[in-house]
Amino acid sequence: MDDGYRDRTAFIRGAKDIAKEVKRHAAKKVGRSVDKVQDEYTRRSYTRFEQDDDDDDDYPASRDGYYQDAAADDKEGGGGGASSDDTEGHDEDDEIYEGEYQGIPKAKADGLSKGAGAGGADGQPAGAPGYRDLAAQAAERRKDQEELAEQYEAILQECGHGRFQWTLYFVLGLALMADGVEIFVVGFVLPSAEKDMCLSDSNKGMLGLIVYLGMMVGAFLWGGLADRIGRRQCLLISLSINSVFAFFSSFVQGYSTFLLCRLLSGVGIGGSIPIVFSYFSEFLAQEKRGEHLSWLCMFWMIGGIYASAMAWAIIPHYGWSFQMGSAYQFHSWRVFVLVCAFPSVFAIAALTPMPESPRFFLENGKHDEAWMILKQVHDTNMRAKGHPERVFSVTTIKTVKQLDELVEMDADTGTWHRRWRMRLSCLFHQVRNNFLECFSPEYRRTTLMMMAVWFTMSFSYYGLTVWFPDMIKHMQKQDYALRTKVFVKERVEHFTFNFTLENQVHRNGEYFNDKFMNLKMKSVLFEDTLFEECYFEDITSSNTFFKNCTFVSSLFYNTDLFQYRFIDSKLVNSTFLHNKEGCMLDFSDDNNAYMIYFVSFLGTLAVLPGNIVSALLMDKIGRLRMLAGSSVMSCISCFFLSFGSSESAMIALLCLFGGISIASWNALDVLTVELYPSDIRTTAFGFLNALCKLAAVLGISIFTSFVGITKAMPIMFASVALGVGSFLALKLPETRGRVLQ
Repeated sequence: MDDGYRDRTAFIRGAKDIAKEVKRHAAKKVGRSVDKVQDEYTRRSYTRFEQDDDDDDDYPASRDGYYQDAAADDKEGGGGGASSDDTEGHDEDDEIYEGEYQGIPKAKADGLSKGAGAGGADGQPAGAPGYRDLAAQAAERRKDQEELAEQYEAILQECGHGRFQWTLYFVLGLALMADGVEIFVVGFVLPSAEKDMCLSDSNKGMLGLIVYLGMMVGAFLWGGLADRIGRRQCLLISLSINSVFAFFSSFVQGYSTFLLCRLLSGVGIGGSIPIVFSYFSEFLAQEKRGEHLSWLCMFWMIGGIYASAMAWAIIPHYGWSFQMGSAYQFHSWRVFVLVCAFPSVFAIAALTPMPESPRFFLENGKHDEAWMILKQVHDTNMRAKGHPERVFSVTTIKTVKQLDELVEMDADTGTWHRRWRMRLSCLFHQVRNNFLECFSPEYRRTTLMMMAVWFTMSFSYYGLTVWFPDMIKHMQKQDYALRTKVFVKERVEHFTFNFTLENQVHRNGEYFNDKFMNLKMKSVLFEDTLFEECYFEDITSSNTFFKNCTFVSSLFYNTDLFQYRFIDSKLVNSTFLHNKEGCMLDFSDDNNAYMIYFVSFLGTLAVLPGNIVSALLMDKIGRLRMLAGSSVMSCISCFFLSFGSSESAMIALLCLFGGISIASWNALDVLTVELYPSDIRTTAFGFLNALCKLAAVLGISIFTSFVGITKAMPIMFASVALGVGSFLALKLPETRGRVLQ
């Protein structure tokens, strides 16, 4: 009975196998017939196909002929039936149908070889990967990019240059202005913040450099992400981070939290320069690109002028402040920090209705979105020019084949954090591959040369621009010291001091039963002096010290004369009551603060002529001549710094150097945009800008260490760096007249 059961089971199983094979054969024949009808390029005779239609032995012959051609056409044009795509690569003699259609998207089938069965059509063994060679895919992608670049340039020519580009110009200008403001904020508030937060010299140095470190991280981070998730989206996120933490930094009280907020604010604004220039360039036709990118650079200058003017108008007004006991203080410099966040906030509001770069969409295979934006650009410009009847004639735009795609996981697949971890991991690898592409054989030499030029220019420019104000302050201190009044062996009894003591030295004096009340002391030194039965009340001091002094039966009430102000001094029967808590603002630096703001204002305003000249000549003489010529002239201007022996001469030389060097920066920004293709443009720009901020930190640290020691070393360093940069710039390829890759 068991044998009968097994025979019957085997018979049923065999019948099912036969039915399945018949079904597969029928589906195969129908699929081939459909493919032959759809293929408009085939020249094969249908007569022979009808004669051999029922003969299974002729299937291999058919594969060698028509079907192979159809598969090739499918690879080139994305057409063809699903059955041919998904069964190609299987051995018909062995009747293996493991590669049946499983719902694979055509976007993937377009870039892959479809065989995954027992034996591939190209001779691959069973189980071998079905992907085409990555080098071939990359070459095909580059070819697509070249075709897209030519077509995209023609489309921009049809769209014209008008209202849309000018609107975007002012919107992105606000973002660039926010970057210019960020550079100056900490430098302007440092003299006040160091007193408000009781900062040591090391803390002051870190606060001065923290913004550059944050911008270095932000440039690399947002530059890499903008090539993957979009220029507009990354710029909105980075500006939002900048504005939020700039707002918080104006209210936090501690040094550590203020430092952290300025660091994160710098990380946010660091993405501004790489994204803004790449974003704007992708809406500009070739003949307008150099000029209008140079005009855009003017907003960085406007940001510096805005910061200088606001500091000049706000910080010295100490009445613009309030405090809640000694725990919370909100002084005028915090108002300045808050006001400096406005450009970033305005940029976010203006950028929100603007569209994404259509070139980014085309690079990522989003044809319809790109077409709609380009039509918007065309219609906006035509209406503004009085030609609303003109129709956007472009119907199809070339898109670039994708080498990889982000895998989306279903909502019911794993947990939410697992899905996000998968997406972030995929995004990280894509950004990493873009960064490595900058050092591929095709771009390695260009990247290394650009790294050298960016580093040398940043090292010299930022080093000198910070060294200039420090040198001016050093000269002011020297001049101030020459006007010091010295009093020796003076004896004062029963006298009330209720006026300001400034820039004085008192040696070997005697003060008996004197009162120092409601008094301000600035740069006062008492040496070897006796104070007996003296009364000190409500004293505010700055740079005031008592050295080798003796205090006998004296009382200190509500003063800021802390212990560190008494150097090798003796206190006999003396009492301190209700000392002032915290650090008081330095009332004594009003004139110096005004001078610093004024010098920065003149320095940023001086770049206006250089901006205008570079914008007008960028497309006429070329990027390389502009870059190298401006660098050589900047190098020569450094030589004259050695003759700056007065404050006014140093200010004039600062303005001269800034006005000449700005043309180099404008040319370098344009050159960086045009040397790299769209899929790695912001990644490369962000990396080079991050290197720029690193060079700025090194330049500032090295140059400022020579303040008060020698002027020769900073001048020599800057001259050599600029000379090397101008020489290397001539080795770069000229991009004038080149379509945007």
